[in-house]
Amino acid sequence: MSLSAEKSIPQQHEHEFEAAHGLPAQLPAGEKIIWQGSPDWVTLAVKVMHLRTIAIYFAAMLLWRGGTVFSETSSVMAALQSIALPLPLALVALGLLAMFAWLTARTAVYTLTNQRVVMRIGIVLSVTFNLPHRMIESVNIRHFSKGTGDIALLLAASDKIAYGNLWPHARPWRLKRTEPMLRAVPQAAKVGEMLVSAVQAIPAAARSPNVTGSQPANGSAHLPSGGNGLSLTA
Repeated sequence: MSLSAEKSIPQQHEHEFEAAHGLPAQLPAGEKIIWQGSPDWVTLAVKVMHLRTIAIYFAAMLLWRGGTVFSETSSVMAALQSIALPLPLALVALGLLAMFAWLTARTAVYTLTNQRVVMRIGIVLSVTFNLPHRMIESVNIRHFSKGTGDIALLLAASDKIAYGNLWPHARPWRLKRTEPMLRAVPQAAKVGEMLVSAVQAIPAAARSPNVTGSQPANGSAHLPSGGNGLSLTA
């Protein structure tokens, strides 16, 4: 069943201005911001856009091309001329990927409140997703270097968001049951703990009936249906 307006994850287009940074409207009484941040664009470029892997591939292809020409002609000049055209093209491609990562990070704002996670994403067309804590079934964190990491949110089984609407802010390859993901978050372990604590604080009676429990697994925090025992493991 797809999400409706009455469900708890409304999708909104951004207006010409924001009532508050990263938020489509002022927070209601009793709701407060716990944390707010954006992706680290360098981590985004390396881990999401695979910039390093693609750069290594281009370098290997250029070396192979130049080496092949040199072995056939024994001419350094001929080898250099053979990569004169593909080298700039490779640099342009890498530059475009880096720019896309920078724009993605610059336009994305993640907000954690005591009631929900708000994701304002989109380069050309900004979209805001509200993810109430009562709909979160589990939290999964993947650590990178320098304290950054990805935090994926598994929602109640009946609540769905199209993968294309979220990418690249979605857990890779989870197409059937899309998981919103806070990408390349600085101090991911600390943010993950704050998120887990906020979800744990939601009374069991307020949780969606579609949220089911499971045992904690490595790298994730699962919320039992009773609302107790939530913890984050890395």
